[in-house]
Amino acid sequence: MTAYEPPGDPGADTDPAPDPGPTEPGRAGYDAVVLAGGAARRLGGVDKPGLRVGGRALLDRVLAACAGAGTTVVVAEPRPTARPVTWAREDPPGGGPLAALAAGLRHTAAEHVVVVSADLPFLAPATVARLLASLAAGDADGALLTDADGRDQPLVAAYRAPALRRELAALARDRAARDGEPDLTGLPLRRLTGALRLTRVPDAVASFDCDTWDDLATARARIREHGHVLDEWISAAKDELGIDLDVDTKVLLDLARDAAHGVARPAAPLTTFLVGYAAGRAQGGPEAVAETARKAAALALRWAEEAADAGAAPGKDTPDVAPDATPDTRPDA
Repeated sequence: MTAYEPPGDPGADTDPAPDPGPTEPGRAGYDAVVLAGGAARRLGGVDKPGLRVGGRALLDRVLAACAGAGTTVVVAEPRPTARPVTWAREDPPGGGPLAALAAGLRHTAAEHVVVVSADLPFLAPATVARLLASLAAGDADGALLTDADGRDQPLVAAYRAPALRRELAALARDRAARDGEPDLTGLPLRRLTGALRLTRVPDAVASFDCDTWDDLATARARIREHGHVLDEWISAAKDELGIDLDVDTKVLLDLARDAAHGVARPAAPLTTFLVGYAAGRAQGGPEAVAETARKAAALALRWAEEAADAGAAPGKDTPDVAPDATPDTRPDA
């Protein structure tokens, strides 16, 4: 288990990193290798990448953090995922992280490769960007996260692909010289990282992994904390609905507030739905959502002003029956 410190946001003690640049594979961007084929012995052998935190499988959460990769390779048996990936498998299966990394690396072409495990519930695109920026800023072979206790986390890291290939090949040659077969099965990860020049990026939250049921419970509790629950819900809903659209949450919340106070409380969810539908019909992106929300908010304010002019109290539902109406002449009769 990687130590976890609940207070604060991921990377709160680190400076913001510059944009790592384009994400075209094999050029200035990066590829990603996700190791998802472990035995999960401390979880009783369950399908750990499929365990859900915030309604999303752990694997899907990691894939969302690596969405900027040109190619994403998952080393495991194929399964449904929220994002398209390339599948790979070490031979024989279960050969350990070095064998899995070598199998995944064969499908990448970028100069930089992000290597992560599939059990990181708090890994975020910003974490990946920090690792890539740290790698690009110097001449190290890799940049990895350290946890709250200062321990290296080599499976939350960005590496120079040529350095990985060089050292993996050297390890295979050593094994062949000793055992007659260039096999990486069972070799510990430290045999690789010990030969690399590494820089370290502290992040007590993003480095947290789910090795036990207690870890899983901790992760599930954290995402329901007040400062995280809305972002977590939006991310889960976008994955479930198959959309990848970043919008200004404050704009929509302000619109919901104006509709609730200026018209009636049920108008808030209905109005935000209509805004999304209208933006979708227009095939617009975040700008279309913002413009449609602006128009709807202006309408809600005009509605409230008219209600105030007429002597009605904004935010209160209008009566179902007019003072002089008979029961069968109600608006919804």
